[in-house]
Amino acid sequence: MRSQRFNALPGFGLTLGYTLFYLSVIVLIPLGALFARVFELPAEELWRLATNPRALAAYRLTFGAAFAAALINAVFGTITAWVLVRYDFPGRRFLDALVDFPFALPTAVAGLTLSHLFAGNGWIGRFLEPLGIKAAFTPLGVVIALTFVGLPFVVRTLQPVLEDFERETEEAAATLGAGRWRTFLTVVAPCLLPALITGFALAFARAIGEYGSVIFIAGNKPFQSEIAPLLIIIRLEEYEYAGAMTIAVVMLLVSFAMLAVINLLERWASRFQSYSPHLA
Repeated sequence: MRSQRFNALPGFGLTLGYTLFYLSVIVLIPLGALFARVFELPAEELWRLATNPRALAAYRLTFGAAFAAALINAVFGTITAWVLVRYDFPGRRFLDALVDFPFALPTAVAGLTLSHLFAGNGWIGRFLEPLGIKAAFTPLGVVIALTFVGLPFVVRTLQPVLEDFERETEEAAATLGAGRWRTFLTVVAPCLLPALITGFALAFARAIGEYGSVIFIAGNKPFQSEIAPLLIIIRLEEYEYAGAMTIAVVMLLVSFAMLAVINLLERWASRFQSYSPHLA
């Protein structure tokens, strides 16, 4: 008789059934109901609600600011993860715990704090405004808030990769005559690239749906600093349910498309990583 491997969970059929049921109730059925309700509208009405000037301005700000914030986090999150993994200094554990602060802090509190800091009379804003930089109540404030909430995703995605990375590989490259930049670009960067793209995607997806930390620092001016999630709330308060659901569907479709592109980039980066030893 074949000995069966012990498994703490029930069999495949039962666990798969629970998984499909859970995902259907939490994700598939609500999304399906949303799409079904929206596509009941006439095509002309659907197009008008999705592409009115105010909605287009909100899309541009939401996706543009989310992309800019994810890029900023990709750069500075990489540096932060590198410092936390590669160097030992007083207060390192405190800084490491501080990275998770945006996870624990309520988003409304973060928005209030950032708006006070970057306002014209705030601790930071008073130094920026004489330079002609107005952060609070502008699109720049939206980018600042989204950068704040997205930082942990990049850092926590890169840290395990950096911890598992063998330093002997860098030492071997240096022994063969490679300088620091060449070693980083040809040895370290290819190994970090898949994790970096994953962190970027997580930060980008988190920023697209952010609401609480943005509305206090954005100013919420139509056509200037109004994000799409806020416009959805406004449409609901005006009892324009069709308009709110249409904007939500547009955001979902664009988000799915961008995440699909990012997943393709992740696969390319993984294949690129497998060839990185030859590049070094």
